[in-house]
Amino acid sequence: MIRTKKLDCGTTVIMEQIPHLQSVALGAWVRAGSVDEPSKIAGVSHYIEHMMFKGTENRTAKEIAADVDRIGGQFNAFTGKEATCYYIKTLSSNLDKAAEILLDMLLNSRMDEKEMQKEKSVICEEIKMIQDTPDDDAHDTVCELVFKGNPLGNSIIGTPASLDNIDRSVLVDYMTKEYTRDSIVIAIAGNFDENAICEMFQDKLKVLKAEKQPKAYTLEPYCPGYKVKTKDIEQSHISLAVRGVALEDEEYYAMGLLSNIMGGSMSSRLFQNIREEKGLAYSVYSVSSSFSNSGYFNIYAGVAHDKIRDAIEGIKEELETLKRSGVTEEELATAKEQMKSSYIFGQENVTGRMFSIGKNMVICGKIHTPEEVIEGFNRVTMDDIRRTAERICDMSAYCGAAVTNKDFDLKSIMEA
Repeated sequence: MIRTKKLDCGTTVIMEQIPHLQSVALGAWVRAGSVDEPSKIAGVSHYIEHMMFKGTENRTAKEIAADVDRIGGQFNAFTGKEATCYYIKTLSSNLDKAAEILLDMLLNSRMDEKEMQKEKSVICEEIKMIQDTPDDDAHDTVCELVFKGNPLGNSIIGTPASLDNIDRSVLVDYMTKEYTRDSIVIAIAGNFDENAICEMFQDKLKVLKAEKQPKAYTLEPYCPGYKVKTKDIEQSHISLAVRGVALEDEEYYAMGLLSNIMGGSMSSRLFQNIREEKGLAYSVYSVSSSFSNSGYFNIYAGVAHDKIRDAIEGIKEELETLKRSGVTEEELATAKEQMKSSYIFGQENVTGRMFSIGKNMVICGKIHTPEEVIEGFNRVTMDDIRRTAERICDMSAYCGAAVTNKDFDLKSIMEA
């Protein structure tokens, strides 16, 4: 059972009781991510996430890690386009200790300048790691192209140059403005005492600023863009993407099913064409990513350097087939079972459930029960799929990014 409570301090607590378990996952979600950042200090949300682990007024970084280990906990955090999450999974009997650690980090982090310098070096190494992972680089690049001129195109991790613009005063100022009581959602799933957890956060969070200043922006018009990055690598990585749907869009479920049909499994069209029939790629797939006010549909393939044109032509074949013939009833039925299974599998642990309810509440201000999600997939019709397919079947509307060993005219290949 999922219950939501608005605390007197203005923070929302969303709770899913699973009484037969002996574990619990607790997450503090903050409605602050790369979309909130001025370009000059790109990566500041992610920087703060790192610094939360570097010591508080009560604990050193080592003591934070030791205290989590002492209760047998699993502890981590991540930053996204629209939110940051800090979470702990532990035994239900240790929930009060886990919550105290989480609160200590949120409210008492020191943001020590010496630690900041060390962590900046760590983040710069993380940037290099992404750049040395060409498929990740291709995905990030095509996302920037799809949302060029819009906050959703901002880099989550930032750049070495933008990190140089972030000192302690910038971190503290940004955190004061963004980590407000109304922008925080406490999400918890497992076996726990509802009243106790609400009381703990009610009292402690009052020290934070009450409200976050709203940021309104108009999504700029979409225009296809192209970018090729050259590196000394053994394989070319292609990422083709077009604007998709938002989280609350009426076509959200249809887009998820269509993505599954196109490239979500070993029986999908792209996998069968590009890998099985043509033997062009080991990894080829499609994915639909959604945010509060937009989204994008992305096709990826990793191919030999001399097979880029062949792979893009194969992808174009499948898009043209989709436009000409649509999908079959059997494909839609199979996709529904796969998507429902994937969703349910992700819900069969407390962390997955906490992620689901927390993300939806912090970004959309509402949650969808498992029953609603399953029904969302079940009610998609062939007409829904045909209408949604119009968004993704035209190759000329796609942005293109490639990470390869030598420069080439990606635009001309895609438009051929």
